[in-house]
Amino acid sequence: MEMTGKAKSKIFVVGQAQPPAVRAVAEAARKEVWRWGSDNRLPEALAALSRSSTVHRRIINDKADYISGSGLSVDAGAPRTAELVAEANGQGQTLRNVVQRLALDRCLLGNAFLEVVTDPKRSFLALYHQDATRCRLSRDDRHVVLHHDWKQYRTSEAILLPLYPAFEPRPDGTLRAVIHYKDYEPMFEHYGVPKYIAGMGASAIVWKTDRWNISRLDNSFQPSGVMVLDGDTDSEQEAAEIARLAEERFAGKPGQVMFLVKNGIDSDTTRFVPITTASDGDWKSLHDQALSDIIVAHSWFRTLSGMEYATGFSADRVRHEYNIALNTLIRVEQQEIIEPIRRVCAEVFREEVRSLTFVNRPPFEMKPAYMRVWEARKADGFDYDPDDPTQQQFLAQL
Repeated sequence: MEMTGKAKSKIFVVGQAQPPAVRAVAEAARKEVWRWGSDNRLPEALAALSRSSTVHRRIINDKADYISGSGLSVDAGAPRTAELVAEANGQGQTLRNVVQRLALDRCLLGNAFLEVVTDPKRSFLALYHQDATRCRLSRDDRHVVLHHDWKQYRTSEAILLPLYPAFEPRPDGTLRAVIHYKDYEPMFEHYGVPKYIAGMGASAIVWKTDRWNISRLDNSFQPSGVMVLDGDTDSEQEAAEIARLAEERFAGKPGQVMFLVKNGIDSDTTRFVPITTASDGDWKSLHDQALSDIIVAHSWFRTLSGMEYATGFSADRVRHEYNIALNTLIRVEQQEIIEPIRRVCAEVFREEVRSLTFVNRPPFEMKPAYMRVWEARKADGFDYDPDDPTQQQFLAQL
């Protein structure tokens, strides 16, 4: 292995083979995994739901953005950690990029996986986000099994990584481990449960009401109904042909019409019987109630979800709700994400990394006009000089 320049982008295969006993243990760990959901495909279902429900997806994305903040900062006394903040891995991602994906997986799935890469000499550290939908826990409770398609799982294609703090060597000479983040839920020992789990029905309602409106738009808001046709038929094929011809003539495109063919009589009684409904108001109320339920299930706030109150937009309400979210949810989630990263950095870099923290900024500027430059820089998480003589003079006058 050659480590020059930025070591995390200089990793070469050295062809390290595993002993037979180690291979046997790894093969057994790949075969037996704890199912994530009854069919082991719950993450895929949750991801598909988030791509179907507009407000549900917006809340997940916004929560992940707020939790990852505007970036991370660390004191000058931890230079190697500062380099990790600027470039977390060989893919050129910053630590904020990695954390944002971890936060997104936690908000969406209640679980997230962070891969830690170093070497026996601890000469470098790289952090990679692993897509949680690809990860399952081995039944030995010591490994994570990664596979690209759990619908067609093959052990020969799976990758086995140990759970942190255990590290295991890889064929390229690196040591790797995976940190598993999960939201606690009683009765669920191996995987976490997303906070919005009680609102899945509400998310489905929003998706279905949206689909209903799309169907009405596709039909040009034409009423559905029954077309009663006169005609004698000798076979089902003939009746189907009559219905097809009538659909071309009467139904339009697409037209939601059911055809009824009855025996002909002397006078032509062909007619269209519309199916009328007065449930539009009920659908709207159902949709609005589902939106409110989604926000409550996420433990989130209406204005931070891009939704207005009946009284309209209010900057004060946004500020107050952001402050509540910051102190009750955002900082809690940030602490849970950053603490294992601090521990890893301290172990590998041998540095004091308690200063590694998030930089949080409100949705819009709220600094008062009387702030000095260094005060504003401190509020935004930038470097500032506490020994600046102008600042000392200002503080002495307070």
